[in-house]
Amino acid sequence: MTSIHSHNLHLHLPHPPSTLTATPTTTLPPSTTTGLQFRHKLLYLESLNINSLKALSLNPTLRTTPLSTLLAVEDTLLSTFHLPRSSLGRILDMFPSLLSAVPSATLLPVHHFLRHHADLSSSLLPRAVLRCPRLLVSSVPDQLRPSLLFLRHRLRLPITPHTAVLLVSSVDNTLLPKLHFLENLGFAPHQVVVMVQRSPALLTYSIENNLVPKTEFFLREMKGDLGEIERFPQYFSFSLDGRIKPRFRLLEEYGVSMSLKDMLTVSDGEFDIRLLELRLRTADQVRLLL
Repeated sequence: MTSIHSHNLHLHLPHPPSTLTATPTTTLPPSTTTGLQFRHKLLYLESLNINSLKALSLNPTLRTTPLSTLLAVEDTLLSTFHLPRSSLGRILDMFPSLLSAVPSATLLPVHHFLRHHADLSSSLLPRAVLRCPRLLVSSVPDQLRPSLLFLRHRLRLPITPHTAVLLVSSVDNTLLPKLHFLENLGFAPHQVVVMVQRSPALLTYSIENNLVPKTEFFLREMKGDLGEIERFPQYFSFSLDGRIKPRFRLLEEYGVSMSLKDMLTVSDGEFDIRLLELRLRTADQVRLLL
């Protein structure tokens, strides 16, 4: 009798409610999880002031790049390159390919090269990168090392935060043509080396848009002596229409002259004072001759 009663209880035992069977875990559909991860990436990019639409357009792989990779890139730039976090948005917005880069394969080799081959100290390296972020996306064997060897052996030019920008310039397509241009003007190779050492920015200027028009104006309009450009190659760093022409025209109008350095390096106010002094001095000399 007892066994029959037990058997009946077993047959009529109610099943647990279906709502209780799925309580241990709540797994989101894959599409929902992916969407949340993507949203987190967008929020992260916005926190760095990066244009997410631009970044995704220029670097489509960013869509599938895990957030952990982006965080690893940030950590490398902060802790290894010692860049301020406030600068990361500008740099990563400029070069969004960095966002999906694997630091050990891209950023760390660049850091090692700049520190131990270009000999930039830990305090100078961040300044060099901030002035030229392209260093971070340049190939060490294909770009940085050939340029470094050329700058050191051909020009005896040390790498500083100001000259590091030359490391991203092509030797054959950018650096050599500018040296040849200066040599074709009549400067000897050793003179060109000295000029570049005095003004390394010479190698960053466009031949067509800078060197040619300024040279032509100096020789044809100013009737200048190339020796003065050799002594003051910084001449090419000043605006032709904004400073060189207007100041020369004033000197020409009043029949006075200045060296290139005196004419160009002072402020507008100081230039006006010097111009007035020259005019008065010239007037005094004329009176003495009468």
